[in-house]
Amino acid sequence: MKYYPVFLKVEDRLCVVVGGGAVAERKVLRLLQCGARVMVVSPHLTPGLEDLCQKKKIEVVREAYHPSHLKGAFLIIGATDDIETNEQIFRDSLKENVLVNIVDDPQKCNFILPSLLERGDLSIAISTAGKSPALARKIRQDLSHLLGPEYAILLKILGNLRKRYREVEPDGIRRMRTYERLLSSNLLEAIRHQQWDKVQAIIREHTGLHLEIEEERG
Repeated sequence: MKYYPVFLKVEDRLCVVVGGGAVAERKVLRLLQCGARVMVVSPHLTPGLEDLCQKKKIEVVREAYHPSHLKGAFLIIGATDDIETNEQIFRDSLKENVLVNIVDDPQKCNFILPSLLERGDLSIAISTAGKSPALARKIRQDLSHLLGPEYAILLKILGNLRKRYREVEPDGIRRMRTYERLLSSNLLEAIRHQQWDKVQAIIREHTGLHLEIEEERG
């Protein structure tokens, strides 16, 4: 099976997680980080999920799964250890055209969750099409040694620069070539060594702009 890679915007969307264990908690936390409205369906919860419930970060339905829990859902994640329940979640989701992921069972998913490496707003998703999550994790770990926190700062700088440079250079092709030259320079190395005056000088050399980088530095 060949998957179509995509990043979903789940902000303010209802996402349902069936299950109240440690795996469910991890899925819930990721959804909350992305701004989703999360409903957990489970009679029992981990202490972490109980805490989120008490803080009103999530909605909790303390009962066994029922097809009615799909109402209004954008996506659903089945994180139970019950094969029959997972099968029911999958079938119901297909009927209602809801995105569904059954944890550790790629045959019962119409989307799968990649192994994710994050550096600020930079996200690198690694997928093995469900064949080997262990390999995906290994690749993520290898990449984490290559891509340090300087990439998060670089992305912030480039995002800020992009807004301002459009105002002084209307030609899209020229802007693209400038960004390519900038990224081929020693800008990243200067960020890595926290040489902020040098960072500003490199940006000024390539764009003619003076960019304050206090916010990007954190």
